[in-house]
Amino acid sequence: MIKINKGKRFQQAVDAVEDFLKKAKGKEQNADGKGDSKGKKTPNKPLKILEEDDEDLSALKDPSEKDLTDSDPEPSTIERLGAGPGTGLKWESSPVKDDPHFHHFLLSQSEKAASSMEPISKRLKIIEEDTGSTSIQAADSTAINGSITPTDKRIGFLGLGLMGSGIVSNLLKMGHVVTVWNRTAEKCDLFIQEGARLGRTPAEVASTCDITFSCVSDPKAARDLVLGPSGVLQGIRPGKCYVEMSTVDPETITELSQVITSRGGRFLEAPVAGSQQLSNDGMLVILAAGDRTVYEDCSSCFQAMGKTSFFLGEAGNAARMMLIVNMVQGSFMATIAEGLTLAQATGQSQQTFLDILCQGQMASTFVDQKCQNILQGNFKPDYYLKHIQKDLRLAISMGDMANHPTPMAAAANEVYKRAKALDQSDNDISAVYRAYIH
Repeated sequence: MIKINKGKRFQQAVDAVEDFLKKAKGKEQNADGKGDSKGKKTPNKPLKILEEDDEDLSALKDPSEKDLTDSDPEPSTIERLGAGPGTGLKWESSPVKDDPHFHHFLLSQSEKAASSMEPISKRLKIIEEDTGSTSIQAADSTAINGSITPTDKRIGFLGLGLMGSGIVSNLLKMGHVVTVWNRTAEKCDLFIQEGARLGRTPAEVASTCDITFSCVSDPKAARDLVLGPSGVLQGIRPGKCYVEMSTVDPETITELSQVITSRGGRFLEAPVAGSQQLSNDGMLVILAAGDRTVYEDCSSCFQAMGKTSFFLGEAGNAARMMLIVNMVQGSFMATIAEGLTLAQATGQSQQTFLDILCQGQMASTFVDQKCQNILQGNFKPDYYLKHIQKDLRLAISMGDMANHPTPMAAAANEVYKRAKALDQSDNDISAVYRAYIH
């Protein structure tokens, strides 16, 4: 019953939990068979659904159980009450330490209203790495339909392009109060109908909101949004937060961070890895760096827009990592297109080439979708070709500054430049295919 009207990822999480319980029960039964009666363990109790008319919920609780506190590192009993109107879940099991499916299941359940005021480290599983970065596994927001407790802070969002539109839509769906602005004002209309407020200028949005996000096309657009007439900088006051989600170079991030903090503002960069479809689905990967307290304040926002977020330290690190990720993706797409066209030129079936790829180690949704679109002649943008070429150019420049060779990226960049010359800029990155057939 708990899987009805839930998304695929939610169902997979529930299945994983059920598998875990079955395995745990099997281990206990084996242990029971080997040991004597004194060494037997108490079998796991089943999942109990508490109905609305259960007046005394506390009566269901084992009196021997103590209340959970932050000092309990490995609780053996986990209670989740209030997961929805009139129902709650009580789940008792043996200790669960680091099972990722279990943690994802917990994250997909409703948080109590007071949880929005708790530190992010108490509400999400945080994994500290040797590099000092932090990974936060967020809930599958689109599958849960409203289980995220939205922040009470006022959110502003500037830029309603392919990525920004999906992000704002998910922020609104999860109950955030959002004020929007876009250079082409007509794009705001749909979101106003969904409950967003309209900001007349970037400065007005920044001054009236607690946290303002921006997601625009390139470094020039990002600078103009902050430093231009009626720009964000004019609306920044002490304590105001600015989050730059555009994929730009580290130097631009450093400049924006300095001017925002010079006015007493707080700055975070948070570029996103993904596509329009992943943005619409709330399944982006967020790379953040800068002010850690802003990162924590953005917890519910990041859960609404993405499946995972990483905190990478000082401002500029997220820009560097994002450019590297997009450099690899752009180079890979160019190589796939090259393989498809070489198959055709040598009399091989392109569909068979794709089928072989999808049965091998390189199988992925990315390869399958992009290749199928190419074979169907569908180049509707999911991520603009002009933007991936911009990212390749910035990555190559970053390599030059670090005196590090980037020959594969340089070669791919030339192919994308050829595709742009063939008027493919506003098509999907898979349109790089056309650079090989002209």
